[in-house]
Amino acid sequence: MAMNDTYAANEPPREEIDALMGATLVEFGAPWCGFCRTAQGPLAAAMAQHPGVRHIKIEDGKGRRLGRSFGVRLWPTLVFIKDGAEVARLVRPADAGAIVQALGQIHTVG
Repeated sequence: MAMNDTYAANEPPREEIDALMGATLVEFGAPWCGFCRTAQGPLAAAMAQHPGVRHIKIEDGKGRRLGRSFGVRLWPTLVFIKDGAEVARLVRPADAGAIVQALGQIHTVG
């Protein structure tokens, strides 16, 4: 698996996310968001160290149910999930170190 570069306009239902097994990073944001664009470099660097993590990139916005179900208020919000359960969350991460640490909580490099 690799980092996604494109935000999905169609969001999966929350039940589908909750049923995912393994390590998953769900990224909420928008392609026009400056904070989201700034986070892409650190996110790419961190994801390169954890290539086995599933990356779901969701375009969030008003009326989007998946983001609201996760309580997303600011972009980007990174939700780190292992076997369907949220393990960690980062909002507007500034550096790859914090992302790597959170990825380490859901994925064993191996």
